[in-house]
Amino acid sequence: MRNRIITLFLLLPMLLSGVQLTAATIDREWVEHNYTKREVMIAMRDGVRLYTAIYEPLHATAPSPVLYTRTPYSASPYGERMSSGLWNAWKKYAEQGYIFVVQDVRGRYRSEGEFVNVRPFIADKRKKTDIDEASDVYDTAEWLVRNARGNKGCNKRIALIGSSYGGFYAMMGALSGHKAIRAAVPEAPVCDWFMGDDYHHNGAFMLSDSFRFCPSMNRVRREPTEKSLPRLHFYDNDEYSFHLSAGCIDNLTQRLDSTVLFWDDLMAHPDYDEWWQQRDVRRACYNVRPAILVVGGTFDAEDCFGTWNTYKAIRTQSPQTDVRIAVGPWYHGAWNGSDGSRLGNVMFGQNTTDYYRDYIEYPFLQHYLMDKPEPLSPSYKAHVFFSGEDKWHSFKAWDTDSLPRLTLYMHADGSLSEQRQTSGAQWSEYVSDPAHPVPYMERTVYSRQREYMTDDQRFASRRPDVLCFATPPLTHDLRLGGEVRVDLNVAISTTDADFVVKVIDCFPDDFAYDTHTYGKGTGYLMAGYQMLVRGDVMRGRYRKSFSCPEAFTPGKTERVSFTMPDIAHTFRAGHRLMIQVQSSWFPLVDRNPQQFVNIYKCGAADFVKSDIRIMHTGDEASSVSFVRYDSVGD
Repeated sequence: MRNRIITLFLLLPMLLSGVQLTAATIDREWVEHNYTKREVMIAMRDGVRLYTAIYEPLHATAPSPVLYTRTPYSASPYGERMSSGLWNAWKKYAEQGYIFVVQDVRGRYRSEGEFVNVRPFIADKRKKTDIDEASDVYDTAEWLVRNARGNKGCNKRIALIGSSYGGFYAMMGALSGHKAIRAAVPEAPVCDWFMGDDYHHNGAFMLSDSFRFCPSMNRVRREPTEKSLPRLHFYDNDEYSFHLSAGCIDNLTQRLDSTVLFWDDLMAHPDYDEWWQQRDVRRACYNVRPAILVVGGTFDAEDCFGTWNTYKAIRTQSPQTDVRIAVGPWYHGAWNGSDGSRLGNVMFGQNTTDYYRDYIEYPFLQHYLMDKPEPLSPSYKAHVFFSGEDKWHSFKAWDTDSLPRLTLYMHADGSLSEQRQTSGAQWSEYVSDPAHPVPYMERTVYSRQREYMTDDQRFASRRPDVLCFATPPLTHDLRLGGEVRVDLNVAISTTDADFVVKVIDCFPDDFAYDTHTYGKGTGYLMAGYQMLVRGDVMRGRYRKSFSCPEAFTPGKTERVSFTMPDIAHTFRAGHRLMIQVQSSWFPLVDRNPQQFVNIYKCGAADFVKSDIRIMHTGDEASSVSFVRYDSVGD
């Protein structure tokens, strides 16, 4: 959610003309001569007015559809100036004569009212005071169909689009029920901030992102404004050193001022209670009327969970909806970029973002807003890029339940096999020491890096508090997709612990990218590279219930099971598949004191070492399970 401002205003492609121009000719001068801008305050049903910027064509040759974005990150520039996004992105839509609408959500920047984070959806609205993001979209859409104009008017068809938090607003708008809203494109939508998106993963607090984002995003303003509140500055050294020296989360809380109210909400709701459950978008995904294209990246460090799970919720709970999904090898927001051919040291061999825009997003919106035919078969509604083989694949649906699974068991000798261990040591063990937590990446950095999602894990393999299990070199390509299921049988010496599991592609010792296909690399040694494909954390106290945490009994073997967001990766012949298991991932994830205490209120003295055992034999064999996509798709 950090780069939302950039994303949302690269989200405003624009301008059109009846003149025969190519998209490449659209620049600032063309925009200023061919578009007009209006700023209006649209009244909602409860009287609150929302600032809305409307960019309308002067020379359209037909009635124009509306592309509508809602943002908590400012609909700037305010005043007469046009957004630079109008000549920097989505030029295809400019050629087609779209009207573009950008709106500050309730309580943000120039809009009136109170801002509420991931405001819960109200299904049964009976009073004017029963407002939510869906009702604000309904009221805005009602105004737009009557008042939006170009020289040929509005065709009364609206599509919602937005990235990250904007993706949440696009999804909420799709639930408004307004008949003019024909489509929505939620990109990496926030879905559930406790289970898998920005603030938590499986109940574990995502420390680095939360402490950086919350004080800048969630400070209370006094009145509508065009300016952001000044950022709070906390440290000048690297994030690992700062957070380790802070000692505990309560010490961080003391550093924040009283304007950061959402941080107080986080601290008041450590478990998955009703407050969190109301903010789960999936609970509202019934009877969705518009067509939906969910977009995201397999290497999105922020809302990967939201992409996959929003799609699955709509598909399950609203089977009549035309719901589609497009997932590329992208970091957060990269689908709005200019290339998408690499992330960090890992390269994908093609411009993935052009493919997405030309063959998936643009035809989808043109079809629902302008009645244009689609170039790809409409029966194929899932388009997913598989890294490793570096190729797009299309499927009739992303339906992992009907496909075979591959289960790999962890052995005490460090091997990974489809067979359970029948002899040898019953467990592998390590000591988890909160005073020396495992870093999430080798480099020393000031703030969380998006490249960690594909980063080299050889530094972790060398640590004694990280267990590694790997297959022999594969004899054939292995295409895996869908959720990764983790089943660990563990015994610990304390009353709580975290469990971080990473899926890794180990490149051969003689590996090098073909520069003819992939171009020049970063210069990093890729021979023997250990590419992170997916990693996630499970807070052990929630192994039985996310709402009712439970302490471990020291020394007792217990099962810790969880799922990680879907992957789409092909492990090539000659590569090895590795699993790493550890109990800290710092400061990406907050340190678990490894005692059953309130982690948000405990002190530095509560942090203790824990002896962690991962079991291997019989019914206690620990495993990781994948969906096989070897023979599925186009």
